[in-house]
Amino acid sequence: MAVALLVGLDVGTTTSKAVVFTDTGEPLSQASAATPWTATRTGAELDATALLGSALAALAGALAAAPPGPVAGLGVASLGESGVLLDRSGAPVGPVVAWHDTRDETELADLYARIGPESFARTTGLPLRQQWALTKHRWLLTHHPETRTAVRRLNIAEWVVRRLGGAEAAEQSLASRTGWLRLDDRDWWPEALEWSGARASLMPEVVTAGTALGTVGAGGRLDRLTGATLTVCGHDHQVAAIGAGAVRPGDELDSCGTAEALVRSVPPGLAPETVAGLVAAGVTVGWHALADRWCLLGATTGGLVLQRVLAGLGLDRADLTRIDTLAEQVQPGRVGVRITDEGRSVVVPAGEAAEPAEIWRAALETVTDEIGVIHDAMTAYSGDHHDLVAVGGWSRSDALMAAKARRLGPVRRSPVVEAGARGAALLAGLSAGVYGSVDDFPDAPGTPAGVHSGDTVAGGRW
Repeated sequence: MAVALLVGLDVGTTTSKAVVFTDTGEPLSQASAATPWTATRTGAELDATALLGSALAALAGALAAAPPGPVAGLGVASLGESGVLLDRSGAPVGPVVAWHDTRDETELADLYARIGPESFARTTGLPLRQQWALTKHRWLLTHHPETRTAVRRLNIAEWVVRRLGGAEAAEQSLASRTGWLRLDDRDWWPEALEWSGARASLMPEVVTAGTALGTVGAGGRLDRLTGATLTVCGHDHQVAAIGAGAVRPGDELDSCGTAEALVRSVPPGLAPETVAGLVAAGVTVGWHALADRWCLLGATTGGLVLQRVLAGLGLDRADLTRIDTLAEQVQPGRVGVRITDEGRSVVVPAGEAAEPAEIWRAALETVTDEIGVIHDAMTAYSGDHHDLVAVGGWSRSDALMAAKARRLGPVRRSPVVEAGARGAALLAGLSAGVYGSVDDFPDAPGTPAGVHSGDTVAGGRW
């Protein structure tokens, strides 16, 4: 008898990654396709239809390599902030602007004057900067008049689900990254909508990840998915935390990629002054992909810094084990590394000659201290963390993990490779009825004995 399969799709800034899993959370096949950005003077943009084609290509590749069996569910996670505007026929209008694009400088300045950073932070859980959807939406209305015909606005994962046959919905963790959502009541903020030129009718109903949104229709490019239950799984960082098993209140994910992100699950309802304090410390506060949870999220350019230091030493990832071993043998603190220009520049002080291992040790300590500041702010405002789980390419560095243990305390390296896709697949299983609740999710590889990755504990302690 063929086993029912679950598919997780993670549409990221660099690639779309699709992985086919068993209902026990074991990966069977995977494929990826590049995200088709077009470079602009201020950053990047893309065509929504081209992005859909990239996502479908990843799905087709993963399914072609998968063993036989019906697909019970497909879950889609994605990058945040960027969105797709649709006209009355359901066709996209205008470009999709990258979250890191800076074309909305004028709009940001006006938002500062009209609403102000303190009110914005307390209401949305976000700092007032060029990242969120509302300033880019106002820019689009001004510079792309065709976008004024839009009747719906969807985040990236929501757009993919809709085009595969699902209902229109706004998943709460993605909605929390727009600047339009009030944190306290999980509803759209009229003042922000009015300022940006958006109407409440442009926004679909807010739902939780794992909500069944219909099934994949027949006659598309992916016949094998026909009938699979569709769900939007949310912001890629929160979904990766689910895939790695860091889902209990107080659990923290350390995503060690090009950008290093800390993701901590907390009970909802932090006081507005606490939210404002976290935002001032560089931590965003929003709804988690999981029901009845909030998410604290802070990020640095740590992975990018390590990549540039390694290249500057004339080394690459193949040399990582050797340089890590040497770095752990040198005395720390003799040389320093300074990060400038948001990680785009790395400065090694001139003077006494330093061995490559000393420079590498200094770089590891520097990026760990930087993420440690964010970790400390989360702890100061929300209490101690519980399980700290590291995933991502740089977590394979033994010397970096040792530095983390010294600065942050015990940290567990997860063997999960595509945590975002795994989390999306588990949420697909929830939407399809394969799992009755989050508590039924299979444990992530590496979960300590006696601790179930779906366990919830009164008061957020275990």
